[in-house]
Amino acid sequence: MSDKLRYILALNFIPNVGAVLIKHLISYTGSAEAIFSEKATNLMKIPLIGEKKARDIIRCNALEEADKELKRIEGENIKILFYLDKDYPSRLKHHADAPVLLYVKGTPKFELPRYVAVVGTRMATHYGRAMTETIVDGLQKYNAALVSGLAYGIDTTAHATALDRQIHNIAILGSGLNKVYPSANRSIAEKILNQGGLISEFPMDTGPDKMNFPTRNRIIAGMSDAVVVIESKLKGGSIITAEYANSYNKDVFAIP
Repeated sequence: MSDKLRYILALNFIPNVGAVLIKHLISYTGSAEAIFSEKATNLMKIPLIGEKKARDIIRCNALEEADKELKRIEGENIKILFYLDKDYPSRLKHHADAPVLLYVKGTPKFELPRYVAVVGTRMATHYGRAMTETIVDGLQKYNAALVSGLAYGIDTTAHATALDRQIHNIAILGSGLNKVYPSANRSIAEKILNQGGLISEFPMDTGPDKMNFPTRNRIIAGMSDAVVVIESKLKGGSIITAEYANSYNKDVFAIP
């Protein structure tokens, strides 16, 4: 693994600095490596950074964590996509809050003609599952890929239907790739690897923490041309995905 990858991975371990600020830092310093070699006094001069964040960057153990992460990735057939890489998904790249890096496993294609996200309730009815199957089945006709979140309920049905119909299938995780969640969907996740891929922005051993899922949902919305929400409550992950999609000027549809 190259030193460049080490510094890219380290970006994920800087405390209290998200994707937007990291991109801001790189635009001023020139590279991921430069962030960690810069003096605190110079970092403080960068707009929006200030003393506390500059001290956090200088004092954090991000590079040590990156070294551990490199060992976790080794032998796992995982690709790291940096937001400046040419093969980073183009649909995501132009969103300011897109992840700085993605962990990718499997054989996902990011430049197909169409991507449709199908998400919804974890407590799907028979009607909801049937509608999900119908909608996903229809993607085949338009050479559209499926994007979903591998959650219980509607997401599970969407991924399973896409597998049955040989539709390109991308699952965006709210955990690290070593912690596929829920465990009941691990067999589906393994099958997706041969017909698409698993994607996460989180370090490998990140658990399915509640706070990760709203963050994950912006990737589902950003990677898709349209989002279909099936049987969602008025609040919850699916609505967050729809709100992100709407803010990104994507089409949003609903099956009540």
